[in-house]
Amino acid sequence: MPPIIASIVSLVVILSLFYFDRRENSRLSKSLWIPAVWLFLISSRPVSLWLGMDQSLDSVDATQAYVEGSPIDRAVFALLLLSALAVLVARMDRVGPVLRRNTLILLFLSFCAASILWSDFPFVAFKRFTKALGDLGMVLIILTEAEPIVALRRLVTRLGFLLFPLSVLFIKYYPEIGRRLTNSWTEEPIGVTTQKNQLGLDCMMYGVIFLWMILSVYREREDPNRRRRLIAYGSIIVMIIWLLSQCNSTTSITGLVSAGGVMWLTSHPSRNRFFVHLLVLAVLGLAVTALFFNPGGGMVGALGKDPTLTGRTQTWGLVLGLHTNPWIGTGFESFWLGPRLEAMRSALPNFPITQAHNGYIEVYLNLGWIGIGFLALLLLTGYRRIIVCLRRNRLTGSVLLGLFLCTLFFAFTEAAFRLMTLSWIFLLLVIISAPLADAIRKTRSRPGADRSASTDENFAYASQGASLVSL
Repeated sequence: MPPIIASIVSLVVILSLFYFDRRENSRLSKSLWIPAVWLFLISSRPVSLWLGMDQSLDSVDATQAYVEGSPIDRAVFALLLLSALAVLVARMDRVGPVLRRNTLILLFLSFCAASILWSDFPFVAFKRFTKALGDLGMVLIILTEAEPIVALRRLVTRLGFLLFPLSVLFIKYYPEIGRRLTNSWTEEPIGVTTQKNQLGLDCMMYGVIFLWMILSVYREREDPNRRRRLIAYGSIIVMIIWLLSQCNSTTSITGLVSAGGVMWLTSHPSRNRFFVHLLVLAVLGLAVTALFFNPGGGMVGALGKDPTLTGRTQTWGLVLGLHTNPWIGTGFESFWLGPRLEAMRSALPNFPITQAHNGYIEVYLNLGWIGIGFLALLLLTGYRRIIVCLRRNRLTGSVLLGLFLCTLFFAFTEAAFRLMTLSWIFLLLVIISAPLADAIRKTRSRPGADRSASTDENFAYASQGASLVSL
């Protein structure tokens, strides 16, 4: 098929998906466009790359290029950040209660801010910290909508209807955009992203939510629009399966299959808390055993993966061998700068690297054991809130658990907790939204409750209910 015909077909497919999932009487605000653009850029590629303004690290000093970044990207993200700040200030009566119930996140970010003081590149660390605040700001915009879970679902579907058809189009018909030449002179499919692992992350995280929506719509037997929505969501799942087969991201494939299975099993009302704990421990325990306690690499090799995880085990040894401060690290997002970056690129000349390919090691390098402690508390808090939500709202709790597990899986082989990473943003969404989702469900189920109540009324009820399960 000629590329121009394929482009027209893709446009028709995208418009059809939007049409099949159309909803009337939407009460979502226009402010949702801000996190939509933010997430689109994070899920695909920066504006500078979309405009073909990328800068090759081969022609300039690698450290300098990595530090400076792109002026146009800085301008775009600064505009989005300022717009988000304006929205949040206007919603302060709703933002305040959410922040007060998530003091642990604020304490973690405060430690990240303090770590700028001992960074070798404090100005660079400060600029990156503002983007980390942007991640939180986008999450707060979504969760201070009149119906936060509906807003999240609408946002993800709209992004999915764009990202995955375009990825298929680029990979099949525009290889100069949708494929990338690797150092081994082979082409890897990247779709709308910048590398195949990012494409795998998109497929995994969005895939969990689309599976949840299929399950939700399938159970709504009286919905007159049930069939067309199943077609729309099922089409995206088919595209995700094809894209995963192309990029062959073992972590993402395993994470999506495992999280999907856990989500389906835990969505049944008959499953008790002990069963959920046992299931989660079994899934994570198997992954940890295969990756870290299987010396021969047989379990990893059975999945078609290099037992060294494509050189990741060597990378882990090299970065830990640089002996950073064990308690406070090198400072927020500061490890991959200056002499350390140069040392790693000298040690791995054929493997340009800007992350440890392990989320937990990445946090340790930048923030030390104190950062790891904060991360552990955040994960425990998120899991505790998910379990509470599962007891009262099985369907919503199951998708939050699925997203949570995907983040943990991805962190085994990639830097899943870095700023402006899809997995980190969804982790924040899970931690903050779990009690809010349960509170909104209880509000809607109250006798005589008005489903068309105003935004402030809905949020006030949610705030009262969420306090029951906050720390």
